[in-house]
Amino acid sequence: MYYDDYYATTTTSIDSEAVMAIMMPFFIVALVVAVLTIVGYWKIFSKAGEAGWASIIPLYNQYILSKITFGNGWLFLLLLIPFVNFIFMIVMMYKLSKSFGHGIGFTIGLIFLPFIFLLIIAFGKSEYKGVK
Repeated sequence: MYYDDYYATTTTSIDSEAVMAIMMPFFIVALVVAVLTIVGYWKIFSKAGEAGWASIIPLYNQYILSKITFGNGWLFLLLLIPFVNFIFMIVMMYKLSKSFGHGIGFTIGLIFLPFIFLLIIAFGKSEYKGVK
């Protein structure tokens, strides 16, 4: 075995370990945010009279969220259209905020820090007022 082969193998191994060490905190933070979001949606769905377990099913959770905010669950298909999905999600957060009796400031919070503001709706005194 030549020195160059040994060096290449060793640095590749060390580099991949370094990348893993750097990426692990990001993975843990992403996992925590995902769990908090699921818990928030679970409680919000329950408050709105829907099945809480729907929050863990991809696409179905967006169907239920559209049903809660717009009254028509099939509008979630707009999330599949590029550029329209961005606007639709902002409108959906506004409607969710209104459905639980909050205003535009709360909508901005839902857009930029959803995992925190979803928990405020979920575990706060907010009550579902229906489609607005």
